[in-house]
Amino acid sequence: MEFNEKLQELRKQKGLTQEELAEKLYVSRTAISKWESGRGYPNIESLKAIAKFFSVTVDELLSSGEVLTIAEEDNKRKEKHFYDLIYGLLDLCIAMLLFLPFFAEKADGIIQSVSLIALDGVQPYLKIAYFAVVISMIVMGILTLALQNSQWVAWVKSKTMISLMLGAIAVLVFMISSQPYAAVFAFALLVIKAFMLIKRG
Repeated sequence: MEFNEKLQELRKQKGLTQEELAEKLYVSRTAISKWESGRGYPNIESLKAIAKFFSVTVDELLSSGEVLTIAEEDNKRKEKHFYDLIYGLLDLCIAMLLFLPFFAEKADGIIQSVSLIALDGVQPYLKIAYFAVVISMIVMGILTLALQNSQWVAWVKSKTMISLMLGAIAVLVFMISSQPYAAVFAFALLVIKAFMLIKRG
């Protein structure tokens, strides 16, 4: 008997609906439905919770093949979380431009380094562009960290590309407007993200 059939049988023996079991295990009803239909497996923690709730061992719930499948899925999930964490933190690193002197400003014939917040010696449209790029990347970093467990297909498929595109736009904006230090900093973040994408693929 496969895991999905065993779970269904154990639930029915207890006289529980999928929703009631979901509440007991602190998961969504969709998760229970997915597991019972054989469209996926729970992670290790959920598996332990199921075994404990039904007073069975994990070995009784799974066949040897299923153990391997769950271990592989769990490793993929952990890897995905790791990459999301790094991408999110790299995007948040751009916030340093707000406070560190990466921008060149000419005042009284002297060029000095200032932070983005203190930058006044440039055209207003340029400052708006800088802030737009930096804030977009900060928001992307926050979303990447906050939505690590999101199952929304469009987000899962596009988040890495959006992050890379924002990084590339930042590099272009800073290069075109002759801000070499900010451009190099943004380029370094972009290279790390691209390297991680290649390594992951």
